[in-house]
Amino acid sequence: MESIAQQVAKHLLQIKAIKLEPQNHFTWASGWFSPIYCDNRKTLSYPDIRSYIRDAFVQTAQENFDELDVIAGVATGGIAHGALVAEKMQKPFVYVRTASKGHGLENRVEGVVKPGQNVLVIEDLISTGKSSLSAVAALRNSGCNVIGMIAIFTYSFETASINFKNAGVNLVTLSNYETLLEQANAAGYIREKDLETLKVWRKDPANWKK
Repeated sequence: MESIAQQVAKHLLQIKAIKLEPQNHFTWASGWFSPIYCDNRKTLSYPDIRSYIRDAFVQTAQENFDELDVIAGVATGGIAHGALVAEKMQKPFVYVRTASKGHGLENRVEGVVKPGQNVLVIEDLISTGKSSLSAVAALRNSGCNVIGMIAIFTYSFETASINFKNAGVNLVTLSNYETLLEQANAAGYIREKDLETLKVWRKDPANWKK
């Protein structure tokens, strides 16, 4: 029986939410060159996959986190998934903006959350973790107790592990880079010789092809 990590990786590859081009590269917003591009928002356009990921989030939350009061989605990729999870679990939902509004109440956390409540954060993708942890900081500044974060996929960068450890945040992901490569190789999405390129990139992505 396939694990959640294997099934999610397979789904992401099937709908081309993850694209692998070891012989070429994509350019990320950070300026990094990468042989992989991930857009998990595509999962929302496929009802069966969307439901599977929702249920995988719920199962993972129930297995890893107790005394959960509120679900929080990180803008923008985590908002829809977070709302689906909150509906399934019958929990309140809030979302965290990337920056405070420049008008009105200038909120960064949108929705109703009370100081002391236990909040589980839902995210779609983890690279270095900085934007995700910025959302955690905003929730903590609102007086919340962030009990952890679940994301669909992580590139498994060492810097992300360090950042989450330093922030005291328990990160759990539905799938990961290693599982993705295994599934991509098994399904013929990439050739055996391309695996080494993909593994080398992951070790030092900031300097790849420079």
